[in-house]
This record gives sequence, C-alpha cells and structure tokens, in this order.
Amino acid sequence: MLLLRASLLLLALPSHGQDSTTKEPEALLPLPKGVCTGWMAGIPGHPGHNGTPGRDGRDGTPGEKGEKGDAGLVGPKGDTGETGVTGVEGPRGFPGLQGRKGEPGESAYVYRSAFSVGLESQVTVPNVPIRFTKIFYNQQNHYDGTTGKFHCNIPGLYYFSYHITVYLKDVKVSLYKKDKAMLFTYDQYQDKNVDQASGSVLLHLEMGDQVWLQVYENGEHNGLYADNINDSTFTGFLLYHDTE
Repeated sequence: MLLLRASLLLLALPSHGQDSTTKEPEALLPLPKGVCTGWMAGIPGHPGHNGTPGRDGRDGTPGEKGEKGDAGLVGPKGDTGETGVTGVEGPRGFPGLQGRKGEPGESAYVYRSAFSVGLESQVTVPNVPIRFTKIFYNQQNHYDGTTGKFHCNIPGLYYFSYHITVYLKDVKVSLYKKDKAMLFTYDQYQDKNVDQASGSVLLHLEMGDQVWLQVYENGEHNGLYADNINDSTFTGFLLYHDTE
C-alpha cells in the first residue's frame, strides 16, 4: 500500500525542464477507496467448508435407439409344466378323397380235411372199428372206408361227432384216437322202440393220427341200426390247422 502511494506522489511532481511558473500545480489524486494506511498483508485464511450439494438437474432428452445386441446364450431347459385343460372338440372336418386301390394280395392257402359217412350194414363186430361205408362227403379221401378209420394228413384241431340209431339191443360205443378211447356213449334199448345215441368232441391231431368208432365190451351191446329211413352217421372236419 505504501508503495502505491509513493508511485502516485512521483507522478504528481513536475518533471525536469518544465516551467513550474507557467503551469498550475496538479491536484493530488485521492487513494483508492478502501485502501488503509499502514496496510500489511495478512495470513491466508483456512479453506471454507464444502457447500450444500445442488439439486438434481432435469432429465435429459432420450437418446437415439441403439443397435440390436448379439443373442445371449441359451438358458437351461425349464421344468415341465402341468398338463393343460383339454380343449373343446373342434368341428368335424370334411371327408378326405378316396385312396387308390391297393395291389392284389397273395391268396392264402386253404387247408381242407372233412368227411361224413353212414352205416349200411347192421353187422358190427365188437372191439374193431365200425366200417361206415355210405359216403356222404370224403373229397380229400382222408377217411378209409375199408378200415373205418380217419387218417390225419393236416395237423391241427378237429371236430368229430356221431349219431347212432339204436334198435333191438343196447349200444355201447367209444371214439378212439391212436388205440385210446377218448369218448364213451351208452344207450339202453327200449322194447319195441327205436332210440338214438350221439356224441361229439374236439381233438388235436398230429400227422398220422387215426380216429374211429367201435363197439366195446361184448357183442350184447352192438345194437347199431340203419335202414332206408334210419341212419347211423360218423362225421369229422378240420377247424384250425397248426401254424408251426
């Protein structure tokens, strides 16, 4: 501050070579406002405290949409959800077009074995096959009229039946397979009357098996009878052939 006043005084003094009589002395410039006499620089003060944070500014204008990022990794498979409720049945559709006719298939081979025979003679011998010599059907010739036996040529399941007219004596007959009686039928004759006896059975036969009818026990039970109006018959046929 003193240095500033000295400088101002020097400027106010007349310079050398100038006539001090011709010019009026200049007035002294006043000191700057607020300048104290005898001023000395003070010690720097401590920094002030931080001010209170200002309020948040307004939201800026939204920026432009960025480019689409790369697809992320596929996440793990989630748990199976519960089954939903069954929906309402939709309307019935229109019938489709008829398909093309298929190729003809191979014709299946039909296995046939059947016979039906009747009694012509009343003479029957006990414990030997009864010879039915009246042939109703025997196209495959699997029944032998000379022996009275049916010969199995096609393994499978067979049905056999017989219908016997009984007259003058009682009748005891049995159906045999391979020398073993499989079925028995007994009918007691009623005096002065014609009676009937019958039987039927299913048998599985192997190739070469034989089936026949015969009177068993003694000759007192061979009352089989046949004439022009009464028949005694023996019938058999294949139901199902073996597939293996």
